[in-house]
Amino acid sequence: MHTYYGIWTTTTKSFTNPSLAAKIRRAAPGDLIVATTSEDDAALAKATAWLGDCDVAVSGDAYIYRHTLDPRYVAYFFQSEQFQDQKVRHITGTKVRRISGESLGKIRIPVPPLAVQREIARILDQFTQLEARRQQYAFYRN
Repeated sequence: MHTYYGIWTTTTKSFTNPSLAAKIRRAAPGDLIVATTSEDDAALAKATAWLGDCDVAVSGDAYIYRHTLDPRYVAYFFQSEQFQDQKVRHITGTKVRRISGESLGKIRIPVPPLAVQREIARILDQFTQLEARRQQYAFYRN
């Protein structure tokens, strides 16, 4: 998840057979899908907001965070220094790093009004697009 998806997505990269999908957990549109294992601390607890039109099957190595906040705002928060500083206290494991759902529940998220959350997410989306263009330009320039 952490190497393919960005802050939010409306499509999936892979699919599973319908009989297996019927047995596993599903994220609804607006949910955050959070990676709970990684080999590096930076990718641990990477979150992607699911903004597709229907429910999506989720791996056992991920948590589904249901909330009433702007999904993109929450996903950006999971990348913030404030989140990372709180997360580091809850990481376990040596080679494979883990964070529990209980530990994620202890992380405090600042909650401005919904309109402010949406504006923050809109601005951060623009910065993300600009950074992607800058990297693309640098790649083709070299």
